[in-house]
Amino acid sequence: MWWYVDGISDDGKHGITIIAFVGSVFSPYYLWANRKQLADPNHYCCLNVAIYSPNKKRWTMTERGKRLVHRDATHFQIGPSDLHWNGKSLVINIKERAVPFAQKVIGKVTVHPDQLFNYSVPLDQSGKHRWGPLAPTSRIEVEFSEPNLHWSGHAYLDSNEGDEPINRPFQEWDWARALLKDQSTAVIYDVREKNGTENLLALKFNRDGTVGNFEIGKRFSLPPTLWKIKRHLRSNKTKPMVIQDLEDTPFYSRSILQADWLGEDNLICMHETLNVPRFSSTAVQMMIPWRMPRIT
Repeated sequence: MWWYVDGISDDGKHGITIIAFVGSVFSPYYLWANRKQLADPNHYCCLNVAIYSPNKKRWTMTERGKRLVHRDATHFQIGPSDLHWNGKSLVINIKERAVPFAQKVIGKVTVHPDQLFNYSVPLDQSGKHRWGPLAPTSRIEVEFSEPNLHWSGHAYLDSNEGDEPINRPFQEWDWARALLKDQSTAVIYDVREKNGTENLLALKFNRDGTVGNFEIGKRFSLPPTLWKIKRHLRSNKTKPMVIQDLEDTPFYSRSILQADWLGEDNLICMHETLNVPRFSSTAVQMMIPWRMPRIT
């Protein structure tokens, strides 16, 4: 299971993503442990923080065993970092080291939901993997002492959970979210399974707490990444355009795109593509520990 936060500053100059994992789906250690039998997910937890600011980019993803983890209904401790729901906001206290140069990453991120949702939908045909936005339209406050960063903007918060490793059913997926003019949030999950099944979700999360489907156009191919990841995004009238590449790895990419949804041209979207066979390959599994150290 994981909880995902992303935020973009009001001036568009800064971005951040934070993912808190229980049973890290992108962990080679967890993948190896699951080969014989299902491993204890509490022994494979981590806080992934990616800071996208000019001259201050940072990446942290240190995995920790269950001796260094504690969680209950409102609190999740992962080593020296923690997440806490105070009844109104999600407060994330970060005390990590970046890779590969071990710079300190110390700060606090607070997510203030505009509207909370109790919504979940299957991503796969068998219903073993489920996704649901918790606060798709939110405000975010970012305060770091290391590196020195202070900004606010709009944010998005969701969760994913599964009853099996993601490399069993999935081939790839494209995901994207965008803040609309009416302050609602539109999300697309475009999933391809190994058995050939395609699952498309195009959902609009409204400020009054309602959820509705929306019509979306054809799937457009985007320029491949440097690692030759094929990525796509659906749009209605115009082909999406890559504004900025944030992450370019052997098995996934994260980008800011421009697309046309729900009659809004030039809509700015946060976008991700995951290629599961690439992630599961032996070569990539041997590379990941360089970016994902483990402490037990």
